[in-house]
Amino acid sequence: MLEPAQSSLNPGDLAHEELFPIREVSRLTGINPVTLRAWERRYGLIQPTRTESGHRLYSQADIDEVRNILGWIERGVAVSKVGKILARSQSVKPQTETVHSQASQDDFKQWQLQLRQVVRAFDERRLEQVYGQVFSSYPLVVAFQDILLPVWQELRCTQDAFGHLSEWLFLDGFLRGRVLQRLQLSADQQEVRVVLTAIPGHCHELELLVTALLLGTSEIGVTVLGLGQPVEELSLVCERMNPHALVLFSNHPPAQDLPKRLARLALALECPLLLAGEAADLAQDSLIGSQVACLGSEGRLMRRRLQQYLAGHLDS
Repeated sequence: MLEPAQSSLNPGDLAHEELFPIREVSRLTGINPVTLRAWERRYGLIQPTRTESGHRLYSQADIDEVRNILGWIERGVAVSKVGKILARSQSVKPQTETVHSQASQDDFKQWQLQLRQVVRAFDERRLEQVYGQVFSSYPLVVAFQDILLPVWQELRCTQDAFGHLSEWLFLDGFLRGRVLQRLQLSADQQEVRVVLTAIPGHCHELELLVTALLLGTSEIGVTVLGLGQPVEELSLVCERMNPHALVLFSNHPPAQDLPKRLARLALALECPLLLAGEAADLAQDSLIGSQVACLGSEGRLMRRRLQQYLAGHLDS
């Protein structure tokens, strides 16, 4: 197969953006150079810049994309299919979503760097300080989606590198504890109650807990069911809990039979069924006209869609 055309880089352009050689990208991501080249040549997943002498140079965005690809492969997606999923994920992002300025992105990277340093040192006291500083500087959605979870995801995807599993466990345990505290503090007697659960094996606990935090408001309370909750028993759970809606969460690519499974579940429920997470973005077209509403995977969008849906449902 012919190698995709590459953009060339003039020496003067190096000052405008930090670029990394393939060996450094391999060290940062845990993916060997041979695999990186294969992803580029065979599947067109990454398009690094080339110097005049032909050497590959990767931007921070390229490195983030490598980690995104790793995340999908870890979920069981064949590398040959990742490109279509990434393209689909980009196409369903809300057009009204606020685009962070370059200055904001640079700030996020600085906070992520601080976070990596304290996690690498296993310094819980300093980690608590950085965590508090992040939340004093940014709203909850930005703090999690743009600073904390990217570092968590990076360590999760590179656990084969020596020490990264221990670092990930350290950060994961810390964040789960803090998110649970926030959920407990926000557990007032809201008038509207929503049950949130995950398709078994389709996410980590932290992802589910953060989703609950992002969905909840002063009017909407979110009850999280434990990981491993059988989907077949959700109708029984909802019959006894009587929520205003059930939100099913998944960060895995939807299986072909997902629309049928969701349709069967929706028929067995007395409350509306909503789908959230990356699966909601990817399955949106296949669920048009069904009884299942898609909330998406971006925090602001999920909350807004949930509020809009509940308002319309409760008014009917």
